[in-house]
Order: sequence, then C-alpha cells, then structure tokens
Amino acid sequence: MSPHARTPWALCPLLLALALSACAPARQAIPPEAGFEAPDAWRDGPAGQAAVQAQWWEGFDDPQLSRLVETALASNTDILTAVARVDEAREQIRMARSSLLPWIDAVVGGQRTRDLGTTGIERTTAFQPELQVSYEVDVWGRLGRLRDAAELGYQASEADRDTVRLAVASTTARAYISLQSLDRQLQVTRQTTESRLEALRIAGDRASLGYTSQLELTQAQSEYEAAAQLIPELQQAIRQQENALRLLTGEQPGPITRGRHFDVIASPAKPLALPSELLRRRPDIRQAELLLAASDLNLDAERDRFLPQVQLSASIGQLFVNSLDYDSVRVWGLGGSVLAPLFSGGRLEAGVGIATAQRDQAAYRYRAAALNAFSEVENALSGIEQFASQAERVRARREILARSLAIAQDRYRGGYSSYLEELDAQRNLFNTELAVIQIEENRINNLISLYQALGGGWQMDAD
Repeated sequence: MSPHARTPWALCPLLLALALSACAPARQAIPPEAGFEAPDAWRDGPAGQAAVQAQWWEGFDDPQLSRLVETALASNTDILTAVARVDEAREQIRMARSSLLPWIDAVVGGQRTRDLGTTGIERTTAFQPELQVSYEVDVWGRLGRLRDAAELGYQASEADRDTVRLAVASTTARAYISLQSLDRQLQVTRQTTESRLEALRIAGDRASLGYTSQLELTQAQSEYEAAAQLIPELQQAIRQQENALRLLTGEQPGPITRGRHFDVIASPAKPLALPSELLRRRPDIRQAELLLAASDLNLDAERDRFLPQVQLSASIGQLFVNSLDYDSVRVWGLGGSVLAPLFSGGRLEAGVGIATAQRDQAAYRYRAAALNAFSEVENALSGIEQFASQAERVRARREILARSLAIAQDRYRGGYSSYLEELDAQRNLFNTELAVIQIEENRINNLISLYQALGGGWQMDAD
C-alpha cells in the first residue's frame, strides 16, 4: 500500500478529537452583568495629599500603637490561619505539577503453587520484582491548565492572607483608639463626679440652714449619682476593650499599656488615591481577580475531558522461579492506550456546566469586591469632612456651655436663680464633653478605615 493510501488512517486520531470536541457544550462567555468599570473621580473630589504607606499606623506617632499592631501581625490567629492556607495552596501546586510527570511504582509479586503434573505433585515458587511506569500525555493541555489554575489559587491565597493582615492591623488600631477614648471618658466622668460631690456638699449645707429647698438637695443628689454610676460602666468597658486588644494580638486577657494621651495622638494626613488605581491597591480585589482567572482555566480543563486521553505504560523486572539460585528471566512490557469518551450519561456535560457556574460566581464575586471597595472609600472620604465639621460644632457648643455654667454659678451664689439652673448647665456641659471625645474617636477611626479601604499601602506582586 502506498503512503498516500495510509494518510487517512494517520488522520483518524485528529478527526476523532475534532468530532469529540464538537460534542462538548459551547463555551459560555462571562455574563455582562459581572463587568465593572472604575469611576473617573471620587464623589467629593481628590482623596488627599499623602501617599499610603505600608506601615501607615506609624503616622499616629504612638509607639504603643505601633507595637500592638506589629504584635498582632505576628501572632494573630486569623493571620496564622491564613498563612496555613497559603501553605496548603503551595502543596496544591505540587500536586498539580506531579500529574505532568510519570508515575513510577515498585512492585514485588510472589506466588507458590502445588499442583498435579505429569510427573506427580509439582510445587512451584515464583518471585517477581519489577518497576512500573505510567504517564498521561498532556496532548490537549488539560493538565497544564490545572497546574496553572493551582498556581493562581496559590497567589489568591497570598492575597487573602494580605487582606486578613490589613483587616487585623486596622481593627487593632481602631480598638486602641477606642480604648484611649474610654480612658478619657472615664477621666472626665471622675472629674465631673468630684465636682458634683462638692456641689452636693454645698447644697446639703445650704439646705440644713434653710437657704435652699429639699427639692434642690435631692436634685443635686440625683445628678451626683447619675455621674457616679457611669464610672463602673466605663471601667467594665475598658476591661473588655483591653481583653479584645489582647485577643487581637494573640495573647491571654490582661492589661494594655498606654502610649500617648488621647488628646495628643497625632493625626496623619488624608491619603491620596485615584479611583483608577484602587483595583490594584486592594488585596481582596486581587484575590477575586485571581480566583476568576483560575476558575476560567478549570472550565477549559473540564471541556478538555471531551477529548481523547493518551496513556503510556511500561514495566521491567526479573522473574525468579523455584529458587533464587536459578538464573532469573528479565520480563518487560510496553503499552499505550487512547481513551475516547463516547457516552457518559451526561456526566461530562454536567462537569462543564458546574465549571461554568463556578466561573460565573467568581466573576460576580469580583464585581462585588470592586463595588464594596469603592463604597468603603466613598464612605470614609465623606466621613473625613463630616466628622471634622461635627467636631468643630461640638467644641463650639462646649465653650458656650462652659460660659453658661459660669453664669449659672454666679447667679445662684448671688441669689438670683435656683440651684436647678446650675445643675442643668452642669449636665449639658458634661454630656457635651463626652460627645467631644466620642466624635474625635469616630474621626480617627474613620481615618483608619480610609487607610484600610485604600489598601493600606499594599502592593501587588510583580509576578
């Protein structure tokens, strides 16, 4: 037979592959609803003036805050768990790569038989050690795609670890600021309680002399008790906040050393970032992007299952019969097979459908991560201006109420008004002083949230 006559038979494997690939479900595109485009600008204009640094918490100029954050980054259990997930993903790469290499097994077989032969009872002892090699030829690149998907999953686990690190650092910083705020509230409450105790003593003396009524005395007693009962409440809140900070740093419950006083904690500059840069500055968005790419490769690998799989095998060994003293016989074998799926009861089609749905889910998660990122930045940027305005107003009110209290005290001591006016002025001033502290706490924590929303100085790996 001429070579031209044999050509059609040589094309049979290719034609079979084309026929089987035509049976595979059509590859579905990513849903258009999963698309996302970054806005051109922030709603309230430029984000800020300073670049986001990786150690952004040092901008608060509090060594104790920096120490707590660094301890949390080294010992927090959520971070350690994320690191273990990275190790797991690294081993998944090794497993995926191993499928591209031959599989070598050492096999030892033995057999002893007793049978009736032509010369009587015959006993046979056989012993056969050998090496077996099997290898799947990655003709269509399916195994390579699974390996690439595993590598993308590994990079995604690293981005997830960085996301957890950023969240832990931000949560630790906010918890420390809240603890300092509680300390300051407790200090103001104690000062107010001491002031009201002195006022109560004066009211008691005046009531005993008949200068004031029992109503004014009971009002003074009530205001004192109202301030005094806040002290144990704040002390319990401080204890819980300390324990929460110790938990974040991976330590047993206990006290927390303070650094700079709440009133003098530095406020770093508002960070600068462009909307177009945010998609590359957030590790959670990077993780979602990598998982989407990995799921896309898994989809292609599922579609490759419709194509023939080529398996090669080989074995070589020695056969010893009846006695190890006899000369052994070398045995070997070579083989190959092509597995072409013809009917699977819809199993292969379902696998492609599952992979497609998983890819679409990853695409929607990417869009959700991007939308959430821009929403967090917009909220934090808006909070910068709103909290600053709120703080300015409440400080102005505190100054007015301080003057009002001084006037009420003078009027009461001059006999022009009752003690109730002074008590009312004390109450309003005390509540406003607590509000000043809480608004300042909210302002600083909002700034921390902005640093977190902008990625906290995270940089995507060049690879």
